[in-house]
Amino acid sequence: MPSAGLRRYVEAIPGTPLPHGILSGCTDVIDVPPSRSHELLGTDWQDFSCADAHPWQWCETPPPDPAPVKEYARPQLCTAAPVTIYAGVECNPIGRSYREATVSAREALRMGEQRALEQFLMLDVLCPLATANDLTPAEGAVTVAQGVAALEGWLGEFYGGQGVLHVPAGAAALLGCCNLVHLDQGNARTLMGNCVVMGSGYSLNVGPPDCTPAPAGEGWLYITGPIRVRREGVFLVPDEDAESVQISTNDRRVQAERTFVVEIACCQAAAVRVTLC
Repeated sequence: MPSAGLRRYVEAIPGTPLPHGILSGCTDVIDVPPSRSHELLGTDWQDFSCADAHPWQWCETPPPDPAPVKEYARPQLCTAAPVTIYAGVECNPIGRSYREATVSAREALRMGEQRALEQFLMLDVLCPLATANDLTPAEGAVTVAQGVAALEGWLGEFYGGQGVLHVPAGAAALLGCCNLVHLDQGNARTLMGNCVVMGSGYSLNVGPPDCTPAPAGEGWLYITGPIRVRREGVFLVPDEDAESVQISTNDRRVQAERTFVVEIACCQAAAVRVTLC
């Protein structure tokens, strides 16, 4: 039995963000320096990787009538909006310094920013983009293996290159049932080579056309082309000790925040509803 005395205050248990989230190896993450902060207001780009290539025969006998005409495609204009992710902490200023509060806010943001970004991405980006490409059959949800096959088939036809499969963390274990995913240099990939994001934020589990949650026992999977994320450094608000104390409540409030811009190749996505039972 321990001897009587005061309890000892120890350091918090350190956490590690999930290894296969949206900010993992599946995504090209660009840390934007202050000199290029205008990129965090949103970005636009012309995506040439979305244009189709076509077969052509030089010598056909007999020559076709009418003669074939080569096809030309205009580059697609894509756009991405910014989102700011924040984590705020509140504490009593007596015995809790401003520096300690900022450390807590930074840690809360480090652990939670990936999940919050995935929630934003599913609700405000993936779901609207996939409204025209809902691959769920009229009969309803399909198995996870069938869903992955449908999504990869769509991506192969639409994009023709490697992309990203977006899976809720609660469905990740089901990817192993049919050997759908393997680890390749630490990244989860399908047999087709598409990288797999298994995100806790995707537990929001909404899908087209109205971005409402899937029925109980079902989930939404998405697929896109490659993803690129721009992010700024962490900002503390407020940045001075005196401004962090709320005089009306005598509480200290500090938040850490950073802005992200998520860019998706060809600005298109497809979705399918799967059964999780």
